[in-house]
Amino acid sequence: MDEFFAYDDDCGFCSWWADFFADRTDLRIVGFSELSEAEFERLPEEYEDCSHLVTDEAVYSCGAGIEQALARADLPPGSRDLFDFLRQFEDYERFRERLYHEVADRRDLFGQFVSRETER
Repeated sequence: MDEFFAYDDDCGFCSWWADFFADRTDLRIVGFSELSEAEFERLPEEYEDCSHLVTDEAVYSCGAGIEQALARADLPPGSRDLFDFLRQFEDYERFRERLYHEVADRRDLFGQFVSRETER
């Protein structure tokens, strides 16, 4: 199974989270600048709009991708069951995606608290 997490490796906040997932999951972590042609072809057309968790069966983008990565990292503990429970609610997906974009739109702010130097 070829699963990977693709992210904006030009962003220190995003890179910090990518390192976090690398330390706590078996996902292969790939920055946008390092995508192979085969990986690039598996991403949505507007791939630079958010991060993505790619599996053999699906591509999870934005909030859904972070949710999948958090579940694999078991954060919070029992998160797979928690996310399964939350998906029962009609408004959950809209809330999850809005939260993702609220944070992503403020990466510079959150990067003041957690960040990793980027090589570019």
